[in-house]
Amino acid sequence: MFREIDEKYFYGGNDLGAVYSKEETVFKVWAPLAEEVSVRLYHKCTEEKPYRRLPMTKGKDGVWTKVVFGNLDGVYYTYKVKYCGLSEETIDIYAKSAGANGAMGMVMDMEAVNPPGWDNYKPIELESYTDAVLYELHVRDFSIDESGKFCYKGRFLAFVEGGMINASGDKIGIDHIKELGVTHVQLMPSFDYITVDETAVHKPQFNWGYDPMNFNLPEGSYSTNPFDGKTRVAEFKRLINALHTRGIGVIMDVVYNHTAQTADSCFTKTFPKYYYRMNGTTENGGYSNGSGCSNELATEKPMVRKYILDSLCFWAKEYKIDGFRFDLMGLYDKDTINEAYERLHEINPNVILYGEGWTGGASVLDGRLACMKHNARNTPNVGYFNNDFRDTVKGNNFKSKEKGYVNGASGADEFIKEVITGRIPHPQIPNLNKYAWTDTPAQSVNYVEAHDNLTLWDKLYYTNTTDSIQERIKMDKMAAALIFLSQGIPFIQAGQEFLRSKPFPGGKSFDDNSYRSPDAVNSLKWDRKSEYKDVYEYYRGLIAFRKAHSAFRMNTKEQVAANMRFLDKLPRGVTGFILTGDNELEEIIVFINPGECDVTLFAFGQYNVYVNGEKAGTEPIGTIEGNYVVSGRSVIVLGKIKAEEPCVPEE
Repeated sequence: MFREIDEKYFYGGNDLGAVYSKEETVFKVWAPLAEEVSVRLYHKCTEEKPYRRLPMTKGKDGVWTKVVFGNLDGVYYTYKVKYCGLSEETIDIYAKSAGANGAMGMVMDMEAVNPPGWDNYKPIELESYTDAVLYELHVRDFSIDESGKFCYKGRFLAFVEGGMINASGDKIGIDHIKELGVTHVQLMPSFDYITVDETAVHKPQFNWGYDPMNFNLPEGSYSTNPFDGKTRVAEFKRLINALHTRGIGVIMDVVYNHTAQTADSCFTKTFPKYYYRMNGTTENGGYSNGSGCSNELATEKPMVRKYILDSLCFWAKEYKIDGFRFDLMGLYDKDTINEAYERLHEINPNVILYGEGWTGGASVLDGRLACMKHNARNTPNVGYFNNDFRDTVKGNNFKSKEKGYVNGASGADEFIKEVITGRIPHPQIPNLNKYAWTDTPAQSVNYVEAHDNLTLWDKLYYTNTTDSIQERIKMDKMAAALIFLSQGIPFIQAGQEFLRSKPFPGGKSFDDNSYRSPDAVNSLKWDRKSEYKDVYEYYRGLIAFRKAHSAFRMNTKEQVAANMRFLDKLPRGVTGFILTGDNELEEIIVFINPGECDVTLFAFGQYNVYVNGEKAGTEPIGTIEGNYVVSGRSVIVLGKIKAEEPCVPEE
């Protein structure tokens, strides 16, 4: 049935929702099988009865339309849609803002709330995705802890609070992010989600936000007034503007793979079952549940695909978003994601796209069409989280006591070579010719920690409980070095740079799924920056070194094959490689020694040391020639400065 609907009623216009002007607002909703549709207007989002009920007219393309004359700026609205004699009231799936708890959409003049300097935005330029340094951050985590002393705790506006320091006088907040040197902040879901009650924002409530309600408007609990739809829009734009003015891009974590509600969702009320994948050969089967959340959106259906593309383009245009991270991208079909890349790059050629190349359960989507990691070549302009990298470096993510390369796993040195390349074919690694899932490092998002599962620091506690804190810090620094010195796109979770931890009360066990845990578990403890200042400075130095040297940011398998050579005949467990083709250095040599004992190596020539087990940065921290020592559980990076071109005097 739905295939016939798509053929007969597909609507390609870009004007669904409420299109506002001071003279009139045009309401349009696609509901081709509805018996009746009306738009209902409210002065306040708390009103139970509308002040106007206006019938809409159905067009041949299945779009119901109503033009309302006059200035409706600030007016709330819903649709009442009738199927099989039963009418349901719902928010517009294209609503651009809403009242408390997202029940009513709002008509508003979006430009009127733009912050000063909004139009001066210049996109964060990237020659390749590998130029990016990604920093995952939850809006509430950022400012809710007492160590922060923010005025706007847990709110969007905490990001505009400059000059913030912790108890030791170190920079925190947005100044910390700028000081660290990352290029992009990935905001965990900041669109409107369902589990936090926006009418009780002063009550402690927490959720990661992977329970979508309204995809095209900001989350109200992060605003200072969820009852006013203009406030959430204005304050989210101020957050984005604050980051942009500091030269930092903003990436949205988007969750179009499912909705928090199914039978009661605004999509179901607008057009029952159409927006979801159904089991079986007819639309009468149950809902496919590849998300693990009771449903999944049918991205391959033309009007669902259009909705997702319209939404992405809206965020890119209206909010100047610099990139998108797709949750459970294995539930998206490749044509939708490839078209998203094309459409978004017409708006901003520097937009970055990446996501999770897996699902949360079995899906009816044809596996050949799905954006799974092993299908990455089908979406060549999209990055994928490299769980091979994660598990090789620190051990299996789902087995708390299983070790990886940096924390003592034996025999991991061969596997580490595979992930250092960005998991692409390499002439020195025969396995990669068969098992590589991509041909470009620009598709490999390299990470060891994200919001899911244990933090790296907590994982190291479980795997190396008997080791001292100092020894585990060495392991953490090695993991960081591997993230920033490997080919691919580096990604860290906020607070990883000062050993973020999520302990349960008592501190002897740790939360590996804190999606609704209290602030005491999830918040960023800003005093840890000073407590572990050497770790922070190490991360900062690694980021600066990577950004200064193009040899770590190669983009093709041909570049990597020509300019990256692994060294053999090294002590057991030690990994070493040479990089050429750098913009600054003639040659870069990297050695990683995960063993407890120091090893002595020999250098043919004189090299500057830029990274060792203690420090990292763009300035040399020493010089070596001949024999030198790589300390246990550490990394060393050597660089040979390019010889200056001889000066030929003019005749």
